[in-house]
Amino acid sequence: MNGPLAAPVQVHPTAIVSPEVELGPGVTVGPYAVLSGRIRVGAGTRIGPHALIEGETEIGSQSQIHGNAVVGTAPQDLKYRGEPTRLTLGDRCVIREFASVNRGTVGGGGHTLLGHGVVIMAYAHVAHDCVLQDGVILANQATLAGHVVLESHVIVGGLTGIHQFCRVGRHAFVGACSAVLQDVAPFIKVQGNRVKPFGLNTVGLRRHRVPPEAIAALQRAYRLLFQGGLNTSQAMARVAAEVPACPEVDYLIDFIKRSQRGISK
Repeated sequence: MNGPLAAPVQVHPTAIVSPEVELGPGVTVGPYAVLSGRIRVGAGTRIGPHALIEGETEIGSQSQIHGNAVVGTAPQDLKYRGEPTRLTLGDRCVIREFASVNRGTVGGGGHTLLGHGVVIMAYAHVAHDCVLQDGVILANQATLAGHVVLESHVIVGGLTGIHQFCRVGRHAFVGACSAVLQDVAPFIKVQGNRVKPFGLNTVGLRRHRVPPEAIAALQRAYRLLFQGGLNTSQAMARVAAEVPACPEVDYLIDFIKRSQRGISK
């Protein structure tokens, strides 16, 4: 048998790995890395030099934790008193240099969760109880406060801050140097301090093979919701009456209806 399921574990002599850590086949741990706590690392994952992994943390297979990354440490919440909480990373995640990802808090459900294929670039931060679904990308120095939800394939530009409890809908694109204080609707692009919409994320939608007729319907819905000069209720009524039904438009309207913080408009 070839591949990571057959490869031996490689731990550099200078690394510190506590006895309760479980390392899957083919895991490599670089110089001076520290793994402390109830940690499980999936097959083929690479942990770079000087990385720090703590707490009850599970890392999927074929992931990369680069040098000086800090993963699974205690939440930066003044109410935290050392309660057992956890962090889960899916398969094929990439955590770049000096990025940090904290465990959850009891008040927030106790669990920070990153899906499969998530990329956290250098110096970015994911706070306690955040949920990042599959394919999310955080560019350099993007910062998520606690309890933020980023749905699948969201991209967040560098130097952007997202407020606590905000939700960003799937396939949305948040431009660099932005401040997000309210929810961001799915499928759109936003940018600024505070963010404002500036079009549909057509590039991202095409990359993920959303049908052309669905993109056309989303374009019509976008114009009514964000460019028509209507309030939200009026715009959604117009969308229901005038835009051809499709799963993407239905999801956009449902997301807006479920928003607790209001939509960035």
